[in-house]
Amino acid sequence: AQRKPVAVFILAGQSNMEGKAQNILWEHQAVADETVEFFAPFRDEKNEEWVTRDDVFIKYLGRHGRLTLGYGSPNRTGLEYAFGLRVGDALKEPVLLIKTAWGGRSIRKDFRPPSAGWPPREVLAEELKKAQKNVTNRNAKHKRNEPLPTMDDLVKGYGKDYRAMMVELQGAMSECGKLFPELKGRKLDLRGFVWFQGWNDQYGGAELEYEQNMKHFINDVRKDLQASALPFVIGVMGQNGKKPAKGAMATIQAAQVAMEKVPAFVGNVRAVPTDVLQDEAAAALYPEWKKRMEEWQRTGSDHAYHYLGSAIWFSRIGYELADAILELQKSK
Repeated sequence: AQRKPVAVFILAGQSNMEGKAQNILWEHQAVADETVEFFAPFRDEKNEEWVTRDDVFIKYLGRHGRLTLGYGSPNRTGLEYAFGLRVGDALKEPVLLIKTAWGGRSIRKDFRPPSAGWPPREVLAEELKKAQKNVTNRNAKHKRNEPLPTMDDLVKGYGKDYRAMMVELQGAMSECGKLFPELKGRKLDLRGFVWFQGWNDQYGGAELEYEQNMKHFINDVRKDLQASALPFVIGVMGQNGKKPAKGAMATIQAAQVAMEKVPAFVGNVRAVPTDVLQDEAAAALYPEWKKRMEEWQRTGSDHAYHYLGSAIWFSRIGYELADAILELQKSK
């Protein structure tokens, strides 16, 4: 076991990859009669403590350690817990999860991959005009004198989080031995990339570019990580739950699913539906959450765009994404 390499999985995306199920909800549902069975894999044999893995490690921006509850947004947990449990159980070697996620990001702009190039000049000109108008209005309203953004300022925003992601990944892997002394001296084996994002591409026509941007993204990630056939799993946008998606959301879902059929991606890219994994109890209660607050706090912990802050929904997503990446390992 000491000679085995570390299996590395990258988890990337926006707020839902950050993880939005409040820990206080996890604490309640772990012992509640109606949900205790679901959360049993996350708890010790006496159901007194959360499992802390000694074979699965995680780095999420400024935090790192052995995988346990709480590696989502502050005081929250996401899909990484269930993902890590499933992958850790399946593999004999130690596992390292590197999570890079920031809320409110689009693939059209923030995560824009290098090979996508710049948007057309007229699009940038119109965007700059709007940005300058917004600053002008804020200055007038608050009696400020902030400088107007320039075209250079604008274009720097394109791909900034793609670049930040790469810096984070390379830093985590190069300093693995310092961050995790238990893994010092072991080789790192990059096993897969998991992408969970989409919400911010629903606006301004960005959904129409999603398919081409996603192709560029997969290709560029593989190129920059020097892993030409890196297994890639996409968590398909699913905030619609059991209701059919419409408009921009439906367009993005179709674009994400289409990646499986790109000739170069057949057999090494999977798109996993997340809407069908909906937490029915949270979905049924959500329309009346304000009127039934006490009951809601025992069922969900956020809004629909964050999968209702459901610990069950996020966990189901984590399990499914893990199963998909493990299946791609076998085919590889």
